[in-house]
Amino acid sequence: MQLWEIALTGLSLAMDAFAVSMCKGVEMKKFIFKFALAIAGSFALFQMLMPLIGWGVVTLLREAIESGSDTGVQIIKQSDHWIAFALLGFLGVKMIIDAVKPWFKKRRALKRGEEYVEEAPDPDAPVRLGVKTLLVMSVATSIDALAVGVTFGLLENINIWTSIGIIGAITFTLCLVGVLIGVKVGARFQHKAEFLGGVVLIALGIKILVEHLIA
Repeated sequence: MQLWEIALTGLSLAMDAFAVSMCKGVEMKKFIFKFALAIAGSFALFQMLMPLIGWGVVTLLREAIESGSDTGVQIIKQSDHWIAFALLGFLGVKMIIDAVKPWFKKRRALKRGEEYVEEAPDPDAPVRLGVKTLLVMSVATSIDALAVGVTFGLLENINIWTSIGIIGAITFTLCLVGVLIGVKVGARFQHKAEFLGGVVLIALGIKILVEHLIA
């Protein structure tokens, strides 16, 4: 496998992580470099780790695969898209609910004849990264990379360390840019951007599921 082929593979794998990074940037509302590094680093780490795991599993099971028993590989390929769909769908729905909460509060206040004043975001308020959510997103966006790792394991002449290094570098760079774009969009459009971010996460989950089901 040539380096340019690995780079294209890394680019395609990083697209989902790039989109989710923008969604995370929308939630942050202001750019904090250390958090952006943490987000990009987490996505890049899992995009490197998953192919390594897939490659390792195939390497360990090579004798069984060559003898015609590839049950472990088939289980990975048949379940990964459902996991990604469930995780991204859950996070997307949560993000949409958070986005529409102010609208429901306003509607409830108007029905009661009360005056509703939406609180403006405090620019000095501390920004929380949400480590658990970040890890879930990192896993969800890297599931496809696990299947790619399985493919790597079936190839004869491939350097797994060079491959995952290229994939990680591409993912890190794109996600860093994604966070920056998300922050700028989120600061301008606020709840609308957060709602759209939730829709994007759900759409990504559906895309992953459909691509695997029709493959």
